[in-house]
Amino acid sequence: MLIPVILSGGAGTRLWPVSRRTSPKPFIRLPDGESLLAKTLIRALHVADPQAPVLTVTGREHYFLTREEYAKVAGSGQRELPFVLEPCGRNTAPAVLATALKLQRDHGDEVHMLVLPADHLITDLDGFADCVAQARQLAAQGHLVTFGLVPDRPETGYGYIRRGPAIAGSDGYRIDRFVEKPDAATAQRFLDGGEHYWNSGMFCFPVGALLANAERVAPDLLAAVQGSLPATANNILTELDGDAFARVADISVDYAIMEPAGEQGAVVPARFDWSDIGSWDALGALTPADDSGNRVVGQALMVDSHDCDVRAESRLVAMVGARDLVVVETPDAVLVADRGHVQQVKQVVDQLRDRGHDSTELHLTVQRPWGSYTILEDAEDCKVKRLVVKPGQVLSLQLHHRRSEHWTVVQGTAKVRIGDEEFLLERNQSAYIPVQTLHRLENPTDQDIALIEVQCGDYFGEDDIVRLEDVYGRDTAPAA
Repeated sequence: MLIPVILSGGAGTRLWPVSRRTSPKPFIRLPDGESLLAKTLIRALHVADPQAPVLTVTGREHYFLTREEYAKVAGSGQRELPFVLEPCGRNTAPAVLATALKLQRDHGDEVHMLVLPADHLITDLDGFADCVAQARQLAAQGHLVTFGLVPDRPETGYGYIRRGPAIAGSDGYRIDRFVEKPDAATAQRFLDGGEHYWNSGMFCFPVGALLANAERVAPDLLAAVQGSLPATANNILTELDGDAFARVADISVDYAIMEPAGEQGAVVPARFDWSDIGSWDALGALTPADDSGNRVVGQALMVDSHDCDVRAESRLVAMVGARDLVVVETPDAVLVADRGHVQQVKQVVDQLRDRGHDSTELHLTVQRPWGSYTILEDAEDCKVKRLVVKPGQVLSLQLHHRRSEHWTVVQGTAKVRIGDEEFLLERNQSAYIPVQTLHRLENPTDQDIALIEVQCGDYFGEDDIVRLEDVYGRDTAPAA
């Protein structure tokens, strides 16, 4: 059985301000309205065996958002979609090994796992399926298989794989060596020679062979990952232990498993279209250009401007006499970059993070398991949010030490608890929650409800939340 494993993580810092830590690159909407994560699930469903689950490895804070994305994908409701939740990021090797150990426990050694990063874009699904079939054939022979993308340009931003001898009876090759990101001259030589492939980060492993190889080449890593697995099995949701997983080495599959694999490693040439959407240039290329070379998503007015990429999410953007610029507008941040410098956006994120700026972490609209909130005002003496609570959902029973709150219902009917009192709050009705008072909000109806929340006090951070009960299993901030 072939079981796709989707790795959904990373920060996507080169796609700031749309990509943030709590809503990273896999959740970005492409011009057709679908996210990279949704497209990855569609790709996984295309190649998975009929009865096989599709497993996802992601952070705990992205679990509910991921489930919502999956619910939009046709056919996902008929498929088992288990999760492995990481308490912190530890690169691809721990994620893959934790998943392999779970699959071994649930299905045995003979299943194959197809590892797919969630931030890749592949539109040629049939070409992808053909390549997966070739990889699966090699995996059945005990090989640890990676997908080598056939380069079409001398790219310096990717690692490479140099192929070795051909493997008889297949379209694959043994791996001669992995190569770090080259300089321009070396990349051109790789392209001209035809023996090097881009390292895609996609793999096909027989679970038993993978774990046996890990025991041989990385026994300490395997033991540490095994120590983070819960003692009791859960087929649908596996949460790794926070303390144990934090001690696991931060290392990639390439370094930990593939490079020491020797003749067991294999590479399959992948000739389907592929992009890792690693910059605003790459994302902009998905939108057709107008006669002036401008590519626009959202509302933009272009006057005597040429070869610009514009993404406007909440306001009109007007460009006058601009050339070769990338402009990305979100409700709380605007990026303006020369097209030749878009890879340096990561430096913006690094500086903002050093300053403790919220725009590296959150959007103004923040998704929560129960719905979402949007920050309307954030001043020194108050904070105003619009809360949308989905049908049947309930916020945690909580209190705050440093702020009071006022709730006004603007849509629907809310069930409210304040102290020991519980009552319904109709549209245009309000309630006051004093400091250090237990409270909870619930939507008992089958329609979304919306409220305006006004916070007053001297501190409005998400860490001023003390939870006593939470149906989503959250223990500490950030949340609401």
